Amino acid sequence: MDMATFGSTRLAIGALALAAACSGACASSGAVPHPFPMPGGAPAEAAHRAPVSAAPDPDAVPAPSRPDPSRPAPTAAGLDGYALAGTALALRGVPYRNGGTDPNGFDCSGFTQYVFSQYGLSLPREVREQYRVGKSVRPEELAPGDILFFTTTDPGPSHVAIALGGDQFVHAPSSTGVVRVEHLSSSYWSPRYLGARRLVN
Repeated sequence: MDMATFGSTRLAIGALALAAACSGACASSGAVPHPFPMPGGAPAEAAHRAPVSAAPDPDAVPAPSRPDPSRPAPTAAGLDGYALAGTALALRGVPYRNGGTDPNGFDCSGFTQYVFSQYGLSLPREVREQYRVGKSVRPEELAPGDILFFTTTDPGPSHVAIALGGDQFVHAPSSTGVVRVEHLSSSYWSPRYLGARRLVN
């Protein structure tokens, strides 16, 4: 056997051993991935938590709800709207709670305030106050991370959501009981749409 063949054989055996080890580790954990928190179930953080005896992963990325304190928080000028929308999506399934401002439960403005705070951006607490921040955005220019406002219970802005792009937004509606994704063009939301504001680039 020449050296090239010997080297190829060793590489192939090493690759097979690595694949077998990874397969065994994945299969033995019995874990089922749950990318988003579900109503009545364990929150996403708990579903992904390693056993107490497991060594911490030094390469683990902090959950969106807990930004890395060692890194400075991004400013509005440097924040990607897609990142913000991703953080909002990771909270799907969190229950609606009147006055709620954290992952134990949100109301609509508590939800937007919390998501933006994860990026060091401070939003006022009330919907009407949030409607006055940032710059106005025309409907045809909506982008992920824009804040959408609706008139539902009172004249003027009374409900707020976060745009995901296209026709979708994520929000904490009291009517469905959990943070969820809906369509701007739906028969309920379309006639109630009031406007949008942008804080991120």
